[in-house]
Amino acid sequence: MKTKQFILGVALSAVLGGSVAVGSYKLLEDGSIVSIEQQQQNPIVRYTSDMRSSNAIVPEGLNFIKAAQVSTPAVVHVMTEYSGRATARGNSPMDPFLREFFGDGFGERAPRGPQMGSGSGVIIASNGYIVTNNHVIDKADKIEVVMDDKRRLTATLVGSDPTTDIALLKVDADKLPTVRYGNSDDLQIGEWVIAVGNPMNLTSTVTAGIVSAKGRNIDILRRGNDMAIESFIQTDAAVNPGNSGGALVNLNGDLVGINTAIASQTGSFAGYSFAVPSAIVSKVVDDLLKYGEVQRALLGASIREIDASFAKEQNLKTLNGVYINDVTENSGAKEAGLQSGDVIVAINGARVGKSSELLEQIARYRPGDKVKVDYLRAGKERTANVTLKNLNNSVELVKRSNAEPIKFDGATFEPVSRQELSKLGITGGAKITDVSDSEFRDTGMKDGFIITKIDRFQVKEPADVERHLKNVDSGVVYIEGVYPDGLRAYYPIGKE
Repeated sequence: MKTKQFILGVALSAVLGGSVAVGSYKLLEDGSIVSIEQQQQNPIVRYTSDMRSSNAIVPEGLNFIKAAQVSTPAVVHVMTEYSGRATARGNSPMDPFLREFFGDGFGERAPRGPQMGSGSGVIIASNGYIVTNNHVIDKADKIEVVMDDKRRLTATLVGSDPTTDIALLKVDADKLPTVRYGNSDDLQIGEWVIAVGNPMNLTSTVTAGIVSAKGRNIDILRRGNDMAIESFIQTDAAVNPGNSGGALVNLNGDLVGINTAIASQTGSFAGYSFAVPSAIVSKVVDDLLKYGEVQRALLGASIREIDASFAKEQNLKTLNGVYINDVTENSGAKEAGLQSGDVIVAINGARVGKSSELLEQIARYRPGDKVKVDYLRAGKERTANVTLKNLNNSVELVKRSNAEPIKFDGATFEPVSRQELSKLGITGGAKITDVSDSEFRDTGMKDGFIITKIDRFQVKEPADVERHLKNVDSGVVYIEGVYPDGLRAYYPIGKE
């Protein structure tokens, strides 16, 4: 009896256990279905607060760690200030006389409040030389840079070149981190690069992309400047306002370009950005340091692109190269025997398939340098050795004059700083002080006025004021210039 009861108990226990298991499964199954449905209807978003360390190793050459570590400390935030400037109602030789009746405020509008701007810069020398874009600091009253270590330093403008949109700044500091130059010629389409800068005031931002194209002409510098050089590196690294003047580096952290522009209809990044190649940057900086001015070499020929229709029209045998429309008299191209109709295909062995590439190659040289030009004439390849010249068809280099202050007729005339020249958009002048003790006091001229022209003569430096005024025998001489706030003015001065 006991045995039968035991066996029956075991059987009942097994049946009960199986029922509980099946029931529990069904409950869990139904619960999971409900949970999924609820999740689909009401997605749950949570913070991912688990701290987990990753031991994954990205192969060398596929990550950007080294490049970021090398370049980020040497990229600075460039802060600019533009003070409110009074502007003139209009300028005419009658203004001095009208001002005599209506007072010194004649023609002056109320000044606007100060405005701020920002961009980026790259330290290229440990003693404080910084490269940026010309448009970042153009016409700024004050320039400061914020270092990666948060130090804030005042910067002075060493020089600038609007034709390449490059400017050189100097801060009073030493032992600074630097980025070394890389060779932009070695960049390959599809190669990884990173952009380092300060977009939207987000300091030390690093973005990555690939080289999308080289030698790109986007007509951003040529507006009003026929001498501009455009041969940009195009990338798809994200660049936004504030990145201008920042570094474009390769995976070694070497500087291969200065980020300059974006292709956008909104003002923000829309897929492509453009950088000035380091080959151009290094030459411009070297010129500014050695000569104070950029030494621009010219081939001496007007050129144009070759497309299929033009090649057919001119019966050309190639679509690769740059067509010569005409050559300038007394130019290097003329003296070397180049002619209208020739097609230039290489400069010193570097192939040039379009105008931007040709201009970039020539921009690397100075007046007086000789280059080997490979070209096609009637389908046959030839070579010419061209001596490059400057805009005046001379091989002379232009050096910034070391202008000295002078005293003349009781006033002191001082040279104008590079920063003031850039701010006011002038190429030279002489700043007057001590007006109240001079022969100029009766004109209404005030201290700080920068003389840029005396009659038809340009004033580039203080010595020009004395030279031009001494040559005037008698009569009224008109002096033209500008005040530091941007107000332009004319003053008559009588000579007996």
